[in-house]
Amino acid sequence: MKTIFESKATNTGGRSGHVKSEDGLLDFDISMPNSKGKTDPKTTNPEELFAAAYSTCFAGALEVVAKNHKVSDLGDFSVTATIAFNTEEDGAFLEATIDAYLPTVDKETGESLINSAHEICPYSKATRDNITVHLNLLVDE
Repeated sequence: MKTIFESKATNTGGRSGHVKSEDGLLDFDISMPNSKGKTDPKTTNPEELFAAAYSTCFAGALEVVAKNHKVSDLGDFSVTATIAFNTEEDGAFLEATIDAYLPTVDKETGESLINSAHEICPYSKATRDNITVHLNLLVDE
């Protein structure tokens, strides 16, 4: 295995604390949202950070597989990740929904692209068999 790069961030105080990346670019207070949302709109939470990272990583994977499938233009595409924090008798768990908007491809090609992206995306690999991930293709009607 060859490491391409590493990133580092440190949390102090847990879910009512602070997180900061080594380079200082990320520097956020953390708070646990309640069922109605954030208690403090100037804070973030691990699930929000995970959603941002997963959507970005999945979008990059889509760009790679599009080239492999000879799709030269994804247009103004977008990927939205929704991370749900759920609880059950056994404790808390995460669930992810990936909504991919691919305006320049037909439904069959789009589904092939998102399924292929899910196979190579490092975040999808990290979550595979650990959390439920729903994949949705959004198309113009």
